[in-house]
Amino acid sequence: MNLIDWVGTLAAILTTTSFIPQAWQTFRTRDVSGISLGMYSLFTVGVALWLVYGLLVQSWPIIIANAITTSLAMVILYMKFRYR
Repeated sequence: MNLIDWVGTLAAILTTTSFIPQAWQTFRTRDVSGISLGMYSLFTVGVALWLVYGLLVQSWPIIIANAITTSLAMVILYMKFRYR
């Protein structure tokens, strides 16, 4: 791996792991009252597009990080609709 790959991998790890506590809190409490439907919808679409971009450029750090984050964000969006 070159320096660019290391930077991308570190960025992917940090941004994905920073999302996990919020997702865990939401799963645990089922409290979605503080989540903006508009913001989370845009966020989920944006992360999904980053996943598509990663697939197109064949960048594993981008693919893995955004596959995980997209999955978590979609579950939270589902919970937002179910528990509102």
